[in-house]
Amino acid sequence: MSRQNPGSPADRQDHVERRRAQWRAELPDVDTRGMAILGRARWITLKVRPAIEAVFARHDLDTGEFDVLSTLLRSGPPYRLRPTELFTQLMISSGGLTNRLMRLERAGLIERPASDSDGRSLPVQLTALGRETAEAAFREDMAVEAGLLKGLDEAELTELARLLAKLAETMDRA
Repeated sequence: MSRQNPGSPADRQDHVERRRAQWRAELPDVDTRGMAILGRARWITLKVRPAIEAVFARHDLDTGEFDVLSTLLRSGPPYRLRPTELFTQLMISSGGLTNRLMRLERAGLIERPASDSDGRSLPVQLTALGRETAEAAFREDMAVEAGLLKGLDEAELTELARLLAKLAETMDRA
């Protein structure tokens, strides 16, 4: 690999752009625009994950447990969903949900009251402690995420969110 002069424009490129340049030299006919977007998205996800997981850990949760609590919280009063609604919204298997629910119930964050309308499954409901924990973790998570985005101004944040939503929509249709 060639050495570059410190301070040159190539040194100011991020790791993805350096890789794209290497691929352009090696395989100039290959379109690497996907790497420019998805490679950076992956890097960003991996980079922010420890800070976000630390928020949940401060509330004695892992990411999966937080997902259950936050799904219940944003469902609104009475903060209750059937297990089928939960695992569908979380896009996980029923077995994966069962393990999370057992841990959250042991911690006193959810309860499984008898259903008035469906005797086949017990709904999942936030306890007062679960609601308090979910809200506190969510507020702290959003503050951390806002801090991570401070390098962008309001117009850039709006445009990036718009473009990512458009990309997500096109991927959903594909």
